[in-house]
Amino acid sequence: MSDPVPPRAEVVVDLAAVRHNVRILKDLVSVDGPVQLMAVVKADGYGHGMVEVAAAARDAGADWLGVATIEEALELRAAGDHGPLLCWLSAPGDDFASAVAAGVEVTAYSVAELEEIAAVGPARVQIKVDTGLSRGGAPRTEWEHLFEVASELEQQGRITVTGVWSHFAASDEPAHPANDAQEAAFREALALADKAGLDPDVTHLANSAAALLRPSSHFDLVRCGIATYGLDPAPGTSPRIGLRPAMIVRARLVMSKVVRAGEGVSYGHTWHADEDTTVGVVPAGYGEGVPRAAGNSAHVWVDDSRRPIRGRVCMDQFVVDLHGELPPSGTEVVLFGPGDLGEPTAQDWADAVDTISYEIVTRVGGRLTRRHVDTDAETDDETDDDAASERTPR
Repeated sequence: MSDPVPPRAEVVVDLAAVRHNVRILKDLVSVDGPVQLMAVVKADGYGHGMVEVAAAARDAGADWLGVATIEEALELRAAGDHGPLLCWLSAPGDDFASAVAAGVEVTAYSVAELEEIAAVGPARVQIKVDTGLSRGGAPRTEWEHLFEVASELEQQGRITVTGVWSHFAASDEPAHPANDAQEAAFREALALADKAGLDPDVTHLANSAAALLRPSSHFDLVRCGIATYGLDPAPGTSPRIGLRPAMIVRARLVMSKVVRAGEGVSYGHTWHADEDTTVGVVPAGYGEGVPRAAGNSAHVWVDDSRRPIRGRVCMDQFVVDLHGELPPSGTEVVLFGPGDLGEPTAQDWADAVDTISYEIVTRVGGRLTRRHVDTDAETDDETDDDAASERTPR
């Protein structure tokens, strides 16, 4: 039987790295007392594969999983997850009944939402308050009334309020004045909840950056999203705690060719060769989530060297400068990875296109094949075949 042909382009996710990161984060936040850890796996696990990452996070001791939508929560339940699970983004008419039946904890931002949830109860509900992000969550003027209604519904047996929580706006900037203001506001919300007779199991404010940078905000639970995947939530500020990036994106050269001095490359000829050189064609483009803005700004890794992208990124492909070399078709190209060998990282790509690493890893997908590996497993061929899973990202 012949060896399988490798994909043109793929995402490889190391689940061992996910477990490693969860263990580090759990140890970090538990230093000063028992604090629970939520691994946030929304948006298909930030592009890493929600179901697979969730299982790895649970294996490593994640107490909770967090997702945005009810649909994501139900997918996790269908995949066999039965542990504590919170979702927080809904719209009027969403399927709260299915969430409640599946033991999913849902979030209420308003009295209207709370009553809609209670109508299909008894439900386990967490209340989100807006402490200054000015996004989701109850505004300060509604806290007391919302808590009073929640307490009444709880006394009627229609809901159980299991949590009160909020979200930072600037925790990746430790000196930002919003951080102190939001933490103070959150403590005020907790006092009002207590005054209304609520006794939630968990209170939580901290995300990945606050987990690393603001211990005072840990409360009963921290929600770690980007750090679960080994990426720095506050580049240049976070302490080095040994997180390992879990994702590698790679492809195979379709061809390489000579480009003469003065010739333009790709749409619009936004780059011209200053001298004779060679270029390679990489079969991935913005249809796979490669940012179009990466043209003439980002680098990839070919033959143990960083190579600049030349010209505009196209829907299906982009061009890379090979500096006079003509590697054969099929040569591996690493778009980004952990950086251990010198290859670009997701943060390098984020810097190149003026965004954040969250967007780089989450947008990757399209026609890319995604493969999960476990570098903690044995590495013989038979074990690799058993340990790897493969599918196309959504």
